[in-house]
Amino acid sequence: MTVGELSPGARAHTRLGARRRRVGEDLVKVILGAAAFISVLTTVGIVVALLFPALEFFGEVSPMTFFSGTDWAPLFEPARFGVLPLLAGTLVVTAVATVVCVPFGLGAAIYLSEYARPRVRAVVKPLLEVLVGIPTVVFGYFALTFVTPLLKDLGFQVEVFNALSAGLVMGVMLIPIVASLSEDAMTAVPNDLRAGGYAVGANRFQVATRIVVPGAVSGIVASFVLAISRGIGETMIVLIAGGTQPNWTFDPRVSIETMTAFVGATANGDVPTGSIEYKTIFAVGLTLFVMTFVLNMVAIRMVRKYREVYE
Repeated sequence: MTVGELSPGARAHTRLGARRRRVGEDLVKVILGAAAFISVLTTVGIVVALLFPALEFFGEVSPMTFFSGTDWAPLFEPARFGVLPLLAGTLVVTAVATVVCVPFGLGAAIYLSEYARPRVRAVVKPLLEVLVGIPTVVFGYFALTFVTPLLKDLGFQVEVFNALSAGLVMGVMLIPIVASLSEDAMTAVPNDLRAGGYAVGANRFQVATRIVVPGAVSGIVASFVLAISRGIGETMIVLIAGGTQPNWTFDPRVSIETMTAFVGATANGDVPTGSIEYKTIFAVGLTLFVMTFVLNMVAIRMVRKYREVYE
């Protein structure tokens, strides 16, 4: 029966229902558009807040000195503004955390997606995600008071504050991010691909590693990038367990200072507002922002290149 064959009351009801749906859809579009606009506006505000003080800083300190110097002591006399020790500390801690979170997170995702029974998955996945809700200050003191003494007992010659314990605990904190997002990407791979693999004689491990993981590679890469970006921006763990000693070294056993730790420690200090020392916060913050921005841009290109579209 067509709309024209309906009674007048039925046609009015149909038009009213369609109008209500359109009003609801328009409202949803407005809300989503407002959310997107606020996100973009917030990002622009962050860039502006960092850019102008950072430009004032670089008007007094040469960018060449800032990006090539190996001595960081902006609060001492004479002041030295070589950011490479902070950059090295950030990279070392992030590298250690990546070595922990990537294999363990991906392994947990493969188990949850391909091996775990539905009841086990319903219990294990929420328990794994509980780690995300633990305050990072707790992770920091756990690294300082438990992991560092444990490393010493195991024979590692680590200092009281060191990048190794901070990176290990940060990696544990990042495991749920990799595991949850990767598991979601693997679950989205059609079961027909799995059935095809089993049909040609592949076992479960072969199907998981040669069919499911390649099929979900874009989502897996996105989880890696999100975890690494989260690690680069972490403050409390590295501030408590890593220390505040900027050393130009890639040895994870010694005390280091990351860019976020410097910003967190200096912003709460007695640095006069508007001074060159105060403006170092914005210069370091802008450098950190550019690093994470470039990392995300590279990740977006990789995700688009290897994305699999299923019908």
